[in-house]
Amino acid sequence: MRIKSLMLETKNNLIKDYRHEDEQMMTHFNYSPFNDYEKRLNDLNEQSFAREALVEVLHKQNKRWDAGEQSINNIDRLKDKQSVVVIGGQQAGIATGPLYTINKIISIIQFAREQEATLNVPVIPVFWIAGEDHDYDEINHVYMNKANRLKQHKLKQYVAEREAISHISMEKSHVKAWLDEYFLSFRESPYTKKIYEEITASIEQSATYVDLFAKIIYKLFPTSGLVLIDSGDDSTRQLENEHFVEMINNQEAIAKTVYQSLQHMRQSGYHIALDVAENDGNLFLMHEKERVLLERDAAGYWVGKNEEVKLTTDELLEIATNEPERLSNNVVTRPLMQEKIFPTLAFLAGDGEIAYWSVLKEAFETLNLKMPPILPRLSITYVSRSVQKVLEKKELNIDDVINKGVHRQKMNWLASHEFAPIDVLSEELKQSISELHEPLSEVAKKFGDDVVGVAEKNLMYLLQHVEHLENRLTKEMEKTYKDGLLEYEHVSNELKPFNQLQERVWNILPWINEYSVTWLEELTNESFDYEQNHYLIYL
Repeated sequence: MRIKSLMLETKNNLIKDYRHEDEQMMTHFNYSPFNDYEKRLNDLNEQSFAREALVEVLHKQNKRWDAGEQSINNIDRLKDKQSVVVIGGQQAGIATGPLYTINKIISIIQFAREQEATLNVPVIPVFWIAGEDHDYDEINHVYMNKANRLKQHKLKQYVAEREAISHISMEKSHVKAWLDEYFLSFRESPYTKKIYEEITASIEQSATYVDLFAKIIYKLFPTSGLVLIDSGDDSTRQLENEHFVEMINNQEAIAKTVYQSLQHMRQSGYHIALDVAENDGNLFLMHEKERVLLERDAAGYWVGKNEEVKLTTDELLEIATNEPERLSNNVVTRPLMQEKIFPTLAFLAGDGEIAYWSVLKEAFETLNLKMPPILPRLSITYVSRSVQKVLEKKELNIDDVINKGVHRQKMNWLASHEFAPIDVLSEELKQSISELHEPLSEVAKKFGDDVVGVAEKNLMYLLQHVEHLENRLTKEMEKTYKDGLLEYEHVSNELKPFNQLQERVWNILPWINEYSVTWLEELTNESFDYEQNHYLIYL
C-alpha cells in the first residue's frame, strides 16, 4: 500500500477559508480544526455526562451487532471521567453505502488513536448511525459496473411512509436477491466466496437496515475498537428525554440564532445548502408511522408543516419526558444532542457538514455549550492495480484525472489516430455551407418573412446533415479504437465516475472483493495530515 497526498481543486470558498483558518470564518467556530485539542480537553472537564446510562445503551446495541472485544472494552472505558470521543456519523447505507462513509470511519479510528497517544487520556472512536433519518431512497442503492458502465443497483423493497430507517423491517428476500445480482458484477477472486457468505449470514441475523449496516462495519473493522450507536433506537431516546425538554424550552432562541447566522453567512458570499426559518421547531414527531417536522405557528402551537398535528408546548414536553421515542432530531438539533450525550473531543465532518455547522455556534451557546472542534474527514481515492497500469500506459497524470477527468485526454488520443480531426473538418464544412448559403438568404429577404423562414430552415437542415455525418464518423472511429477507449473509460469509471469524486459513487465491496479486508484496518494505523484535502491510496 502506497499513500500520496493530492491537492484537490475546489470552488467552495467556505471550505477553503475554513481549512486556511480565515480570521472572519473562525468567528463562527469555537476551536481551530487542527490545533486546539488540549484546550478542548480542558473545557470538557467543565461538563458532566450520564456516562453509566450511555455505557448501558451502547452495550445493549453493540452486543446485538456482534461487536468485537476491543469495541466492548472501549465502551467500558467511557465510564472513566477523563475519557472523550472522536465522533462522526452517516446514514445506514445498504452494504455501507458510498465510500465516503468508510473514509469517515477510517478518519475517526485513526484520529482517536493519534489523540490518545498525544493527550494520554482514553479517546474512543464512535460512529453515529443516523437511524432516525427517514430518507430510504438515500440508502437503498449502490452503483455497479455493467458492460463498462456504472448503473444504479437498487433494492426492490418498497417503503411508503416517512418512517425512520431504524424502524423499517428489512425484507430479507429482496436484500438477498439484491446481493446476488451485485456480486455477479464482480470478478471472482480468492476472497469472493467468504465475503458473500459473511454478508449473507449478516442478512439472516439482521432485522433492520441499521442492523445490517452495523454488522458489516464490524466485519470490515473487527479489531479497531470502533463503537457504534444507532440514533434511531428507542434506547438512545431514553438518553435524550431531558435534552429534548431543554431544546423545546429554548426553541425560539435556537431557531432565531440559526436563521440569523445563515443570513450572515450568505451575505458574506458563502453558499450553504440549508433551509431554515425563524419558526422552525427543529424536531420531528412520529405520527401514524411517519416523521413529521414540527414548527411553531403564530399562536405558539407546535404544528406539522401540512397540519398533521397540533400540540401545545406542555403537550410536547409531556411527550419528551414520557415518550421520547416519538421525537427525533433534525439537522440543527442532532449536533446539539450529540454534544449533550458524548464528551466530544472532535467531530469528523465532510464539507457539507462543515458548512451547516458554521451556523450553529450561537445555537450551542443557547444551551451553554461550546461547539466541538470540527475536523475535516479524510477524503480518499483508492487506485486499483489495473488502473495504475493504464495510467502508466497512457501517460496520464493522476492529479489531473481526479481534478478534471479524462475526457480531454481521451479525445486527444482519438484525434491522434486520424490525419485530421473529424470535429475540425465538420466545423469547417459548416462554416463553408453558411457562407455559400448567405446569397440565397439575402434573396429570400426580398420576398417576405415566410420565404426567409424557409431559407433559415433550409440552412438548419443542411447543418444538421453535416452533424449527423460527424456523429456517424465519430462512432465508426470509436468502434475501430474501442479497446483504447475502454481503457480511458476504465480510468474514468474508477477515479472520476460521473465527473465526481470516487467516494461519492463507489461502494467498498468491489475493493474488498479484490484485495480482502485486511488493508482497511492497516489504513487506520497510518499517519495522516488532516490539513491535506485529499489522499491517494495505491492498492
